[in-house]
Amino acid sequence: MFNSDQSIGDLQQLFAEVKKYLALQKQYTLLEVAEKLTILLSALILILIIVILGMVALFYLSFTVAYLLAPVLGGVMLSFALITLLVVLLMIGVISFRHTLIINPMAKFIGHLFIPNSNKKDEQPRS
Repeated sequence: MFNSDQSIGDLQQLFAEVKKYLALQKQYTLLEVAEKLTILLSALILILIIVILGMVALFYLSFTVAYLLAPVLGGVMLSFALITLLVVLLMIGVISFRHTLIINPMAKFIGHLFIPNSNKKDEQPRS
């Protein structure tokens, strides 16, 4: 029914092709992971740089506002206390809304990065 030499050769060729396919799939997966990790790390580094520069700007801005408020409030110490109070209230607000401001956007970003979107509803053009 089957020529045994030809079927063995076909099976060996099929096995070699499957092996080559699996090797290529492994390389493709590694490239996909490397690409996504590069995007993730670059986003984290960008956020870190923005946070550091924002902290420096906030530091100098707070000194500027404190010295501008000193004549109005009657002293430098009172103006620095007011700026400190505002910064502490800002920190409490960020901590209170951390899920909305930090955790949910980060989870959404990582989810969209690593899990491909199977339904294309979100990508439809808006009119």
